[in-house]
Amino acid sequence: MPQEKPDSPLHDLFGKDAPRSGGGEVVQVLTPVGLDLSYSYRVPRGLDVGPGSIVQVPLGPRKVVGVVTAEPPELSASSNRLRPIEGAFDAPPLTPEMLTFVDWVARYTLTPRGMVLRMVLRAPEALAPEPPIRGLILAGPPPERLTDARRRLLDLLSENEGQAWTRAGLAAAAGVSSSVVDGLVAAGTLAEVDLPPGRPFRPPEPDFNPIELTPDQAAAVERLRAAGPDGVTLIDGVTGSGKTEVYLEAVADTLRAGRQALILVPEIALTRAFLERFSERFGALPAEWHSDVGPKMRARTWRAVALGEARVVVGARSALFLPFSDLGLIVVDEEHDGAYKQEEWASYHARDMAVVRGRLEKVPVILASATPSLESRVNATRGRYRHIVLPARATGRDLPSLYALDMRKAGPPRGRFLAPGLVAAIRETTERGEQAMLFLNRRGYAPLTLCRSCGHRFQCPQCSAWLVEHRFRGRLVCHHCGHSVPRPDACPACGTLDSLVACGPGVERVAEEIAALLPDKRTVVLSSDIGGGVQRLRAEFEAVAKGDCDIVVGTQMVAKGHTFPKLTLVGVVDADLGLAQGDPRAAERTFQLLAQVTGRAGRVIGKGLGLLQTYAPDNPVIEALVSGDAERFYRTELAERERAGLPPFGRLAAILVSGPSRELAEDHARHLARMAPADPAVEVLGPAEAALAVVRGRHRFRLLAHSGRDTDLSAYMRAWIAAADRPTRGVEAYVDVDPQNFL
Repeated sequence: MPQEKPDSPLHDLFGKDAPRSGGGEVVQVLTPVGLDLSYSYRVPRGLDVGPGSIVQVPLGPRKVVGVVTAEPPELSASSNRLRPIEGAFDAPPLTPEMLTFVDWVARYTLTPRGMVLRMVLRAPEALAPEPPIRGLILAGPPPERLTDARRRLLDLLSENEGQAWTRAGLAAAAGVSSSVVDGLVAAGTLAEVDLPPGRPFRPPEPDFNPIELTPDQAAAVERLRAAGPDGVTLIDGVTGSGKTEVYLEAVADTLRAGRQALILVPEIALTRAFLERFSERFGALPAEWHSDVGPKMRARTWRAVALGEARVVVGARSALFLPFSDLGLIVVDEEHDGAYKQEEWASYHARDMAVVRGRLEKVPVILASATPSLESRVNATRGRYRHIVLPARATGRDLPSLYALDMRKAGPPRGRFLAPGLVAAIRETTERGEQAMLFLNRRGYAPLTLCRSCGHRFQCPQCSAWLVEHRFRGRLVCHHCGHSVPRPDACPACGTLDSLVACGPGVERVAEEIAALLPDKRTVVLSSDIGGGVQRLRAEFEAVAKGDCDIVVGTQMVAKGHTFPKLTLVGVVDADLGLAQGDPRAAERTFQLLAQVTGRAGRVIGKGLGLLQTYAPDNPVIEALVSGDAERFYRTELAERERAGLPPFGRLAAILVSGPSRELAEDHARHLARMAPADPAVEVLGPAEAALAVVRGRHRFRLLAHSGRDTDLSAYMRAWIAAADRPTRGVEAYVDVDPQNFL
């Protein structure tokens, strides 16, 4: 977790009684562009603005949205360089806490303040009230001439006395044409009225359908209630222990207090089951905020959050930047998940920034996971976070038994990827009417395609990566830049027909193998690149939950909190896959992923069983999983991290340099290395060519700064970047504080 420094922007930028301008004065305005600076603008007379007001200002030849800050004006009212604010939006101002949060994120992550503000103002359509919808009501006597169509329409209105209708809705409900409706308007029988735009956000009811809690859950809820109005709590519960039910009770308490709650989830587009569970508990759906929500609904949600009309928001990481008017609780579900890290144009980790926002807003933050991150575990151990442990499943079922299948001794026959023991377990499970899952965190059919005649390998022309075969689609695809070509019949290098061979398995190939071995079983593949998009995936998840298939073959998305009642067996096709990376977090990620996916087994019926196919059964991660001793893994991994001074015992910050050629990128990377400030508390490593040396045609080099936990590494990185020359000739330098990805 980021630590506050004496000069940290965590301090209040302004008080509750900050002055507002009534015109003729000068204010600073921050605009959502890639700049750290705010600019001075004159306030026209009669315009009432203050810190947090959202305004429109001229910026060069453009007109842009901006936010008034509390900074003292840089120019005086007499300056001839001042330009006036052109107007203020009819939108609630950003709160002092929100503006402080923008500054904090910008300073900590080395992101321009304007780019952080851009994440706050993600729905510009919301800055003005949504125009009303024109509707119709019964307002006068029937016309002298009554046709059958008019009579049907008037009968409908009489049955729904006082109700207003849209033109299209009224015509459709009465089964008449729009000309019939227009004729009654012209006759004075119907009158136009303004209707509220869109459907209002129905407030969740905290006492709608209380959950019957287990003793462990009830004790956890009481500890949350006794914890006070702020601070961070880690709910550390085994898979199926009912962590969701516990934090939903905290949401209910927040609603009873009349405040708003934010629930962050890593894969919102796939959590339909969670939304249904929320609706069952509170009698209404929460507001949603994620990339699958259309622009119009996003604007409506943003404004409802700012006005306090949306009481609970469930969203992806970007929901953390919504302008809540009275935030009372933040929940980060599956807090260990890598999806909370954003690495594009504004780098931040939503879990850590949620803790910061909770501290600024003085509201409680709940982190929930069956496999907490090492950072959260250490914070809990050291007393920075409260620690609530749920040791047993809420259903009373035992955790699944896990066994390692040593592929060196009992592996599959040549050309296959499923060991005989795993296939036999799948057959026995499905014949009992239960479900089995095969997990492989690799999309597509095969990770590499080559020519057996000349050895040609299909590589992406824009990336240093092999093209992945997707046999269902008949294409070879790069998973880094999206480059895609049809799978040819002949080798493009030597021209030999039928010489191409797929190397290694992806989920499509595993599904093909299981279909050949068990042809009478119904198999479904769950992967993010299967055609049909999110809607199809949701339908597939629902089908699995209903028991409409026998075998599931899936990637990591099947590990994210889903409950499949009939699932009792999970087979991990390649348990070593995540360990074969030069990544300091490889062991942690592999342990979390395998613990989560095997935890799907036996949650409702039967005895859960997990089989891990591995060539390294003595690896500490595999041994910890098979022993069922999670603490064994945490002890071992934390000891390794502490010896190396790696997070959470040290800090890291990376600079990724990319350029149109290898020479240009390497030259600037070496220049950066020379300009690194001398500081005995910071070790600078590199530059070194990135593991993925070329992505989207750009050559990449990495530098890494390593320091102790007490060093202000963000300040060091700011000084470093300031001392170096700005990159030119198409070269870019990207700073990533607390990196999660080392490729």
